[in-house]
Amino acid sequence: MKRILCLLMIISLVTIVACSNNSATEPQETEDGKTILTGLILKHALTKEVAEMEWLAEAEERAGVEIQWEEVSADWDQKKGAMLAGGDIPDIIIGPGAISDADFAQFTGVFEDLSPLIEEHGPNIQAMFEEQPLTEVLSTYPDGAIYGLSKYQRFWPETATMQFINQDWLDNLGLEVPTNWDELFDVLMAFKEEDANGNGDPNDEIPMDFAPIGEGGFGFFQPTVLLGSTGMTIVGGGGQGYFLEDGEVKNFFIDERYKEFVIFMNKLYANGLINDEAFTQDYSQYQAVARGEGDVAKIGYTFGWEKTDRFGLNIADQYQTFAPMQQSADSDDEVSWTYDYNQLNYGVNFAQISSQASDKEAAMRFINELYDPEVSLQVLFGSIGPNIEKTGDQSYKILPPEDEEMDPGTWKWTSSWADNGPMFISDEIDVELPVDMQDVEAQQEPFKQVFENLDQENDVFPGMMLKYSQEDQNQMTLVNTDFMNIAIAKFGEWVTSGGIEEEWDSYVQQVEQIGLPSNIEIIQTYYDDYIQQISE
Repeated sequence: MKRILCLLMIISLVTIVACSNNSATEPQETEDGKTILTGLILKHALTKEVAEMEWLAEAEERAGVEIQWEEVSADWDQKKGAMLAGGDIPDIIIGPGAISDADFAQFTGVFEDLSPLIEEHGPNIQAMFEEQPLTEVLSTYPDGAIYGLSKYQRFWPETATMQFINQDWLDNLGLEVPTNWDELFDVLMAFKEEDANGNGDPNDEIPMDFAPIGEGGFGFFQPTVLLGSTGMTIVGGGGQGYFLEDGEVKNFFIDERYKEFVIFMNKLYANGLINDEAFTQDYSQYQAVARGEGDVAKIGYTFGWEKTDRFGLNIADQYQTFAPMQQSADSDDEVSWTYDYNQLNYGVNFAQISSQASDKEAAMRFINELYDPEVSLQVLFGSIGPNIEKTGDQSYKILPPEDEEMDPGTWKWTSSWADNGPMFISDEIDVELPVDMQDVEAQQEPFKQVFENLDQENDVFPGMMLKYSQEDQNQMTLVNTDFMNIAIAKFGEWVTSGGIEEEWDSYVQQVEQIGLPSNIEIIQTYYDDYIQQISE
């Protein structure tokens, strides 16, 4: 009897496994023969509904599919965790890092290896790989598989984060643009104590503000860019702290120069120079307060992408960008700034297909449409017609916003997937950029000398280029999760309440015990291999 029971249990187990490995649903079709797929797009909160995007409907039509879209603009990490754990995912997932390398490592078998599908149904993707070989490197794992596709965006400059100061306020108070942290402190104190904006109220100015800081690390428009004053070159606003110095992988969260930066930030906060809401506001609040009231500005010193995008049309002319500051007047360190070219123009894991997709070939046909250069331009800027004028066979002009009250950057994010979409904007097409993108080049002029002095190979951390084995990825993810839980919480605590000098040694010891040195060692190995690979 026991043998029979055991045999039945084995048969049942085999049946369950077999079913789980062959649980892809049968493809469904519309009345006119289009394949019905499910899709999820991780998009900006400003972005209109996908049903209103003409270019997207046309791409689906050419691919012979109809996609039932789920649109996500908030709380993705919580939704993703439940979705992946349950194994019930859409046929297609689109968005910037919506699925991470760590997810691929943890949830093996959930996503399709796209390599064979690209060979059969991805000519536009193949063209991107050929024209921009780095995109294939970014997409390919050590075992040769491709689970998530990269992108090529082309037009963006070396940094996403610029620092802005209100020149009108400086002129009103007879002040000069600061060149070091001490001068910045004095300027911000003047902004706080005097009627800098000239509206008769000396108490409505906010000397300094920055973008909300996420639990997973630092990003764009955040004060970590000031680490460049100490000579560090960070990438993407700082991320989880890994950076490169003379070819050596380091982490600034345990670097004495980071401690000096936090001490300075605490000095600013203790003197009421940082927005009280900086650690609690969301991104929309961060943007709204910078737009002031009418022609009255509220923010003195802040970070952003471009003037009209940050301050709106009414007060943008009051602000100017300025060069990275020294840490102190007597400092002889060579300053740096956050270098983001690769992250801005390339990107990892922008499109994935479920291993249980009802029709993988149809899903790839649609994704391939997104990588057609003309479609990609519409992914970024919006549809031909209202957003783009086609001026020739391979030439285009990005049109001004139809809403004259809206700046071009906000219009872009409202009209389409913008930077959040997969794309291949070939160097072969000619594009007349919108005015904000033309202005970016002029506004980045103060930073150009810094970038010209950079040793790209030895001082710019190529984090997004490194593809780790499943074992190493899992180990690093466990460490980084615990590490960020401590480091980001301590940053907020130390800036607002102080205490870093007393707690520094025990803090460093704690994060090292978590396993940070092991992560640095792993990354160094992969970095060395990457440098050898691109040098061959």
